[in-house]
Amino acid sequence: MKLITRETFGPITDWRIFVEAIDAGHALPKAEVEDVFLGPPGNTLLSRAARIQGIGFGVKSVTVIAGNTQRNLPSVQGGMIVFDEQTGTPKAMIDSALITDIKTAADSALGAHYLARDDARHLVVLGAGSVAGNIIAAYSQMFPGLGSFTIWNRTFEKAKALAEKLQSSGLAVSAASDLPGAVAQADIVTCATMSTQPILQGAWLQPGTHVDLIGAFRADMREADDEVLTRGQIYVDSRDTTLAHIGELKIPLSAGLIAEDDILADLYQLKAGGFSNRHPGTITVFKNGGGAHLDLMIANAILLLEGS
Repeated sequence: MKLITRETFGPITDWRIFVEAIDAGHALPKAEVEDVFLGPPGNTLLSRAARIQGIGFGVKSVTVIAGNTQRNLPSVQGGMIVFDEQTGTPKAMIDSALITDIKTAADSALGAHYLARDDARHLVVLGAGSVAGNIIAAYSQMFPGLGSFTIWNRTFEKAKALAEKLQSSGLAVSAASDLPGAVAQADIVTCATMSTQPILQGAWLQPGTHVDLIGAFRADMREADDEVLTRGQIYVDSRDTTLAHIGELKIPLSAGLIAEDDILADLYQLKAGGFSNRHPGTITVFKNGGGAHLDLMIANAILLLEGS
């Protein structure tokens, strides 16, 4: 069984490979997925399993330990085992951080490919962690017309530090302390935080903005307020892994603010066509749930690149 780590795989130079891998995966039969959460918030074991006909089987298990930031350890650690479709033989163990980093940014970039305006010029990212850097790298390749990027974080110095780091790669990246003002200037807004309470307000959005919601992954987490959802057309990467599991949609659905019919399409439906054309003034909202089937699509792409 092959072991692939972030170090052995090396830097990601072409994000389009992984965006296209997720897109192609949604042309295959619909995935079977199952998630298991054990433990309280902040001290959780999360296992996600998937089977995709034409790819095989995969299980990713990670621990999410909030206190690890004080221990100088990653808050999320784990691995993914990929099994051969025909024999069930374990093919590889892949570092979960590598899988998740690639999957998260590629998932959002694919959603934006279908939903964001072709003339988008400015991306605003809420959050200054590793996801933010990957998002900017992926979007800059998928949307060559994006000429400027803004990072906002609760701690301004973190946003400034990441902006300066990314400037060295030739991107026009700046840090903002005025969140409403930054969002009002955005063509695309990406939320990549660990917030449990909404921080993005729908009143700040301009007509035609594409909203990409990444951070919320538990039933008690939200990044966008009610007005974001009521003003926008709502899409998800997967109905099976978002509607009943993630607070971003589960909470407003339970409250009757939105109905399941308000979720217009997932990536399977977007891939099939008929949902990508929209009025230039429409606000679109994409919930990135990051299910196990997406992990498996990315793992398969990594193994193909590795010649496995």
